[in-house]
Amino acid sequence: MAAPGGSSVLFVCLGNICRSPIAEAVFRKMATDSGVVDKWRIDSAATSTYEIGNPPDHRGQACMKRHGVSMRHVARQVTKDDFMTFDHILCMDESNLRDLNKKANSIKNSKAKIELLGSYDPEKQLIIQDPYYGSDKDFETVYEQCVRCCKAFLEQHS
Repeated sequence: MAAPGGSSVLFVCLGNICRSPIAEAVFRKMATDSGVVDKWRIDSAATSTYEIGNPPDHRGQACMKRHGVSMRHVARQVTKDDFMTFDHILCMDESNLRDLNKKANSIKNSKAKIELLGSYDPEKQLIIQDPYYGSDKDFETVYEQCVRCCKAFLEQHS
């Protein structure tokens, strides 16, 4: 459920060890810094089962540490319950979007609005590419995109 009188957001990517935990941590810090974190339920999850139980990728953790953003997360898969309890499910690419919409269509009481996180990017970078097979620079790019998108999302939904 959302925080009492508040909203809820679930960030989703393929494995829940790179992009979505970065987005979750960035959004949590922004909400905290804005004094509205108590009005939000914030989490992240995966469309796949590949990384369940694992911590965020060490390169993502290092990137977040450089930016002073704390990150504590254990990878999990999206559940049917998520579609019924979260207001917003924000994913990273078209593949995530297809998987989520397919799953949502099979759930009777789905209330979550499913969107690409990149749809909030003022620089119009719609897709947040998976940095898993990339370099530290790719994790930095994901971080920068998440900062822009989360800022715009928070402003629009506060």
